Amino acid sequence: MTTTEIPRVRPDEPAAPAKSPHLRQLDLYRVITFALVILIHVLGSTTYPQDVTADAFQAPLHLTREAFFALTTFVLVFQYRDRPLQPGTFWRRRFPLVAVPYVVWSVIYWAYSLITTDQPPVSAGAALRALGIEIVTGNAWYHMYFMLVTLQVYLVFPLLVKLIGLIRRRPWLVLGVSGAVQVAITLFMSYPPASVGYVTISHFFATLLPYQFYSLLGATAAVHFETMHGWLRAHGKWVVGAMAAGLVLTETGYFVSVHHGEWPELASDAFRPYLIPWCIAAIAGIYLAGARWAEGRQRGGRFVSWAVDRSFAVFLTHPIAIALLDPLIEFIGDRYGAPWTTLVVYPATIALTFAIVALLRRLPWSKALTGRAPVRALA
Repeated sequence: MTTTEIPRVRPDEPAAPAKSPHLRQLDLYRVITFALVILIHVLGSTTYPQDVTADAFQAPLHLTREAFFALTTFVLVFQYRDRPLQPGTFWRRRFPLVAVPYVVWSVIYWAYSLITTDQPPVSAGAALRALGIEIVTGNAWYHMYFMLVTLQVYLVFPLLVKLIGLIRRRPWLVLGVSGAVQVAITLFMSYPPASVGYVTISHFFATLLPYQFYSLLGATAAVHFETMHGWLRAHGKWVVGAMAAGLVLTETGYFVSVHHGEWPELASDAFRPYLIPWCIAAIAGIYLAGARWAEGRQRGGRFVSWAVDRSFAVFLTHPIAIALLDPLIEFIGDRYGAPWTTLVVYPATIALTFAIVALLRRLPWSKALTGRAPVRALA
């Protein structure tokens, strides 16, 4: 039986609660995407914002945000597409798994900033007010917005479940309307009116609005999973071609923007409209890679399972690893420059992150720190 088949129940067997099958291809999807998340953050930490070449590499790597929100909604909808949802039960089970680590790590990153900053706050009250603002806005560290948006996905998910019937009947209409809204949002965020400042635009980053299309893309793929999976498996060359075309469009848009005087860091921003085709194609490509792997010999399967179990903790902790490696970044950067700094620091970050996660998973309060029970408590 492949990982995409649903077990059949014999007529003489007692009925059991419907349970979605485990889609093994999503495990590799997670691992690939997390590896790219760490890569883009390492790249940003080992290069300069005005580095045109480095930002050209960073632009397509922003697909990780969209890929994860597509995955998050896909998994939720796949579980509830054919069974009822009790919102209260759903929220009680889901919110603490993200909200508790979110608050804990917001405090940790806030404290780390206080310890390492050259300009301490004027008072304890000011520092605590700053912490409160960071928790509300998702700005305790550069990656914490993701968890805040995930909580928003959980909040509106019962409403999304009510749309499953419409998605089943009119998938292209739903995606078309959502896609048009997505283009309008990215145009507004990338090229705002002169009266709208960057501070205002930056608040959108921590809301579900800029990711709504990718969430609905994941929901639509889940509702029509069998059709989606079969089409991708039969049209792999089309997917690869779409990825190539999307990548060319992304880089063309980036270099044209830079040529017309745009700051490279802004031209490679995650919400540029010319990234949309690439992100859609790349999401399909990563899924297809996972599907082919799951239906084959699943090389490295044991490591993939091990990594998936620690993926949330890896996301939470890898920026600390990058920060702790700052002396190494300076040492390699001063002597060898790019791209050697990135090539050395990337595997070092992965190794240190896994070491930190291994330590955290053995602490009694592992669940609050990593979203998982301590390793010694696992069966």
